[in-house]
Amino acid sequence: MRNGVARRTAGVVVAGVIVSCLGAAPADAVTAKDPKCPSTTYTITSKKNYFVKSWWNGTHLKDGPGGTMSLSVTKSGTLSATASASTDVSVKAIVAKAKVTVSASVTTSVTVTVGHQFTHDITKGKYGNAQYGSWGYKVGFTKKKTSYNGYGYCSVHTTKGTAVLPTSSTGWKYWETKS
Repeated sequence: MRNGVARRTAGVVVAGVIVSCLGAAPADAVTAKDPKCPSTTYTITSKKNYFVKSWWNGTHLKDGPGGTMSLSVTKSGTLSATASASTDVSVKAIVAKAKVTVSASVTTSVTVTVGHQFTHDITKGKYGNAQYGSWGYKVGFTKKKTSYNGYGYCSVHTTKGTAVLPTSSTGWKYWETKS
C-alpha cells in the first residue's frame, strides 16, 4: 500500500507540474483561438508640430531686404502623408490612429488650390522668407503585427518608424532673416 500511495501522490504531483507549466505561458501569449490572433495595431509614440512643404515649393521664396513680399499659389496639387519604416506599413492606418490620438484634422492628403494670396511687410534691413504647405505633424509610430506561430501561440513582430502627416490647415509660413 505504501507504494500505491506513493504512486498516486507522484501522479498528482506530475499532474500539478503539467498544469503549472501550461499556466506558466507568457502573459502576452495569445492562443490561436483568441480573436486577437492575427491582428495588426498601430500606436502613435511621439508627435511634434511639423510644416509639410508643398511639392512645388520645396525650397523657400526669399525677398528683401525690407519692402513687401506678395505671393500667390499658381499651381494646384496635393500634399500627402508619408511614412518611413524598415518594413511595409499602412499610411491609412497611421492616419486613422493619429486622427484619434493627435488631431482630428490630420488627413491622408490635402488639396491645394490656385489663388491663395499672401502679402507681408518685411522689416527694414531684413529678408522675408515664405513657403507654402500644411501645418501638420511628424509622428513616431509602432506597428505590431500578431500572427499564429504554429506552436499554439501567436508571435508579435514590431516595426517602428516615422510619418509626416498633413492637416486640412494650409497656407503660407513666413519668417525673417538677416541675410
